[in-house]
Amino acid sequence: MTAPAVHLWRLLKWGRILARHGALGGIERDVNTPPRIRRIIRIARFGARVPKVPAYADALQAIGPAAIKLGQTLATRPDIVGDAAAKDLLRLQDALPPLPYETIHAAMTRAFGRPPEDLFASIDPVPVGAASIAQVHSAITTDGRHVAVKVLRPGVEEEFARAIDTYQWAAAQIEAMGGELSRLRPRLVIETFKRWTARELDLRREAASASELAEAMAAQPDYIVPEIDWQRTTTRAMTIAWVDGIKLSDRAALVAAGYDLPKLANTLVHAFLRQAIAEGFFHADMHQGNLFALPDGRIAAIDFGIMGRIDRRARVWLAEILYGLITGNYKRVAEIHFEAGYVPAHHNVAEFATALRAVGEPMRGLAVKDMSIGMMLDGLFNITRDFDMQTQPHLLLLQKTMVMVEGVATSLDPDINLWDSAAPFVREWIRTELGPEAFVADRIITDLRTLARLPELIRNIELRYPSPGGAPPAPPLKEIEVVRIGGGWRYVAIAVVTALVSVAGTWAFLR
Repeated sequence: MTAPAVHLWRLLKWGRILARHGALGGIERDVNTPPRIRRIIRIARFGARVPKVPAYADALQAIGPAAIKLGQTLATRPDIVGDAAAKDLLRLQDALPPLPYETIHAAMTRAFGRPPEDLFASIDPVPVGAASIAQVHSAITTDGRHVAVKVLRPGVEEEFARAIDTYQWAAAQIEAMGGELSRLRPRLVIETFKRWTARELDLRREAASASELAEAMAAQPDYIVPEIDWQRTTTRAMTIAWVDGIKLSDRAALVAAGYDLPKLANTLVHAFLRQAIAEGFFHADMHQGNLFALPDGRIAAIDFGIMGRIDRRARVWLAEILYGLITGNYKRVAEIHFEAGYVPAHHNVAEFATALRAVGEPMRGLAVKDMSIGMMLDGLFNITRDFDMQTQPHLLLLQKTMVMVEGVATSLDPDINLWDSAAPFVREWIRTELGPEAFVADRIITDLRTLARLPELIRNIELRYPSPGGAPPAPPLKEIEVVRIGGGWRYVAIAVVTALVSVAGTWAFLR
């Protein structure tokens, strides 16, 4: 078990880096920040040259790979970090200096249990991508297929384990302070981040996610997932079919090649809606660098380390919420929030509907360039405090992905109206899934299942009442001892240590 002093030292080092990039000013000025946190921030930035314009993404890149991933998580939480910070954190795209090929070759040998030459006729030593967790190389298999080989960076598991341990400890200290910080549930945010990371660190699970998504998207032929080479895939290395196309981030190349950009934008929006609403399993890292336009006009996706999953009840609520905002039926949207348990029952449905109207009405009928889903989410976050809405971890990835898809679609077609693009799909899905025929079929299936479970239900009725909310139960959180730091000698000791570090750093700089 890591000692609190070790956690404090790590946090102090990271805090100094954040302070030098101006990334602590917003927290210090926030009226909801407890006085103890403000005092610690002042200690962390003591002697640092703080820039006027914060560079949140640059700060986390300077700290290291685990911080980059945490920043990507926090980009989904403007209610915690603020709108400006969340927008800046979206710049985090995992780009890191590549490791030497000799290091990667050794990692491949360990991953495959034999020399890579036994599996590949050739491997390009120059990587096509280097991220915080893995590095990707182009290769030709021994049977002549062009593939991409993704290999975990050596030592990445240990580095993430140390960082997450400290994140969990810090979140426990912060949440114990109560108030607004407790409502934001930082421990649950870190637990969600830990689970996302665990999936990314197992490349066989990423391969399984790609395979599952490919099956789910069979009904969307204009959006494809490359095929996995299971014979050349392990927990530390993954081989996938090569994608020969133009990244959606290269708009000039897409225009020069004659692509229909509005069509690509609509394809992307419909693909996301099918994944999130129809399938409940979606690619949650749909930034421009992970999406390619193929020569035949289809879109191909790569990098399936971060995937989102929501159950059918949550998908029904999501579809009704989107459709309610599209059509202006704010009363139904408010009722859905209460039915799902997102808003505590002691609040008034009509008041919540009015608050939603204030968010949704200014955006109806406008193109994304004028008003966006991102702004809608910001507006929704602003009313969560008034209605005591707690964080819903199963929606964090969905919110992040909606903002990503909006950004990519807008870069392709600045005049796209996501409401108009989404409405036909959402309307048809609601009609199919919630129409009279679907209602009768669901009712028959539900009643038969209930009858089959009746003996068990009777025996366990006191323990098995169904949850009134639509959110899944929160995962168990690690027991962490909360360290109470008073206002006396501990602060003095930390201040002295920080001052010594600052003086030493300044002296070294002047030399």
